[in-house]
Amino acid sequence: MKHYKYLIPFISMLLMLIAGCSNGIEIEGDKILVQKRVGEENKYEYFKEITEKETVQTAKDILESASWENKEVSMAYPPHYKFSFEGNNEQSELIYHLWISPNKDMVELVIEGGKYVQLGKSESEKLFKTITEIHLSEVE
Repeated sequence: MKHYKYLIPFISMLLMLIAGCSNGIEIEGDKILVQKRVGEENKYEYFKEITEKETVQTAKDILESASWENKEVSMAYPPHYKFSFEGNNEQSELIYHLWISPNKDMVELVIEGGKYVQLGKSESEKLFKTITEIHLSEVE
C-alpha cells in the first residue's frame, strides 16, 4: 500500500511531460481539399482534392511533426494556397494558409488562431509536392 501513494504522482507527472512535449496539432480526416489563390487578391478557387490514403498521411506526418509556434504573424500578401482536411462529410476547422518563399525553396504555414511554422527546405518540398503535385522550384 505504501508504494501506491507514489504511483499517482508519478503517473500525473508522466502525463504532464507527454502533454508538454506535443505540439498540439492533431489532424483528422481522410482527404485534403486544396485551394489556390487567383491573381494577387485574396480570392481562391478549387485546385484539387486528395483522397489517396498514403498521400494524405504523408501531409499529416509533416504537419504533425513540425515545430509550430504560438504567435500571430502578419504577411505582406495573401497565402498562395489554402488547404484543409476533411473526413466523415465534415471539414476540419483548421485551415492551413501556405506561403511560398521568394526563393521558392521553403514554405511558411499559418493556422488561424495563432500557430505558425516555417518548414525546412526538404520538408517544404515534400509537403508542397504532396498537396499540389508540383515541385516548389517550378512554381511561377
